[in-house]
Amino acid sequence: MYVGIDVGTSTVKAAAFDDSGHQLAVAARPVGLSMRGGFVEQDMDEVYGAVVAVLDELSAEVDGPFELAGLTGQGDGVWLVDAEGRPVRAAASWMDGRAHELLDQWLADGTFETVFRRTGSAMFPGCPGPLLAWLAAHEPRSLDAAATALYCKDMVFQRLTGVRATTDVSDASMPFLDPRTRSYDNGVVELLGLTRRRRLLAPVSDPVATAETRGEGLPAGTRIANGPYDLPACALGAGVTEPGDGLLIVGTCLASLVATTELDLSGEPAGLYISLDRPGHWLRAMPAMVGTAALDWVLSTTGVRHEEVDGLLAATPPGANGVRVLPYFAPSGERAPFVEPRLRAELTGVSLESTPADLIRATCEGIGYAARHCLEAAGLTGSLAVCGGGTRSPAWMRLLADVLGRPLRVVEGEVGARGAVLAAAERYGVPLDAGAWTRPTEVVEPDAGRAAFYAKGFEDHLARLAAARDRSR
Repeated sequence: MYVGIDVGTSTVKAAAFDDSGHQLAVAARPVGLSMRGGFVEQDMDEVYGAVVAVLDELSAEVDGPFELAGLTGQGDGVWLVDAEGRPVRAAASWMDGRAHELLDQWLADGTFETVFRRTGSAMFPGCPGPLLAWLAAHEPRSLDAAATALYCKDMVFQRLTGVRATTDVSDASMPFLDPRTRSYDNGVVELLGLTRRRRLLAPVSDPVATAETRGEGLPAGTRIANGPYDLPACALGAGVTEPGDGLLIVGTCLASLVATTELDLSGEPAGLYISLDRPGHWLRAMPAMVGTAALDWVLSTTGVRHEEVDGLLAATPPGANGVRVLPYFAPSGERAPFVEPRLRAELTGVSLESTPADLIRATCEGIGYAARHCLEAAGLTGSLAVCGGGTRSPAWMRLLADVLGRPLRVVEGEVGARGAVLAAAERYGVPLDAGAWTRPTEVVEPDAGRAAFYAKGFEDHLARLAAARDRSR
């Protein structure tokens, strides 16, 4: 039996699997986000406590020891810890927007583009480069007190095992890692004014680090592997490994990933190249800031429950009776397939005749258009898998297939946790049947007529987005 741990932004989960990849049980616990004035932070002790709690719950629910554990979690942000892995301050989330003015400056003076041309990373306010530079200017004592600027799962790994902090090539990919050498580009560190803080960057484990647990949450001596982070872990868990194949994660973040063996640092700087355990293989990633979080906001604002979504999507036609949504709700703007720190969501075409169903369908359509934009920019040419919380809505999956104009291989369950186990098994030399572990739950085919309608709608979306980007500047 195997356990996958997925330390998400709003929920921490642990899932148990048998040898064939069948999901036996899941334990989950929410964790808080503090949002104020563009600052988005998390309590590290709360996050780690949730990890231990879900592991305790899972261990009580299933019989027998775990052969090994795989760990994954949210990426980016800055998690400052001391030598024991304890927090120096609250973690700055990948959703944080405090460094947007600094990023504006780097966009204007060419620093942003230079970093992309060197590392394939299009920085955004919540990635480590801008956040560390902001902290260096405004909270230098926090950096002085820290031993390491980690990522979420690295903090958890250190506290579960007692092994000194490291990170893997996937998490290190933004924004300091040279994807060709698989090591930090010290020229980029210097360019961002962080040479004095270079010591804070965690050593890169390539391949991912392994250790044995100390006894919290899992029995002492359980073998565990640290990584990759949640986007590449989901790609593994969905079976996306062949060049050209893609994955759409409809979660808090709307992430579009395409497997590739080609490194192209030309074109508009956007997204990033995620380095994988296999040298010469990357994921071209276009992780838009907001996915299901946009729908959650609309549901909360309209007082509609999640279980009502499918019925409401059926209650209004494609095009939502003229209501349109540009779904850029994040306080830090957008990061893929373009970077606009000041871009905000827009609702248009709303009148007294508009219904909650119109607003909800327009939001789901807007998210679909944003996904199509990202997937095209990432270079999708093969099959497309989809996973994440959004897959729980069959009506939304049908709508997405129509908006994207292609079949969707729906992979349900804890896909990130599944990928973390597969990565751990590879690291430990444990033979698992990846095909069986990643088999889709169903394939959703698009309707030709609706797909043609949405192809025109996508062109309208791009035109409205261009105008909104101009206004945001």
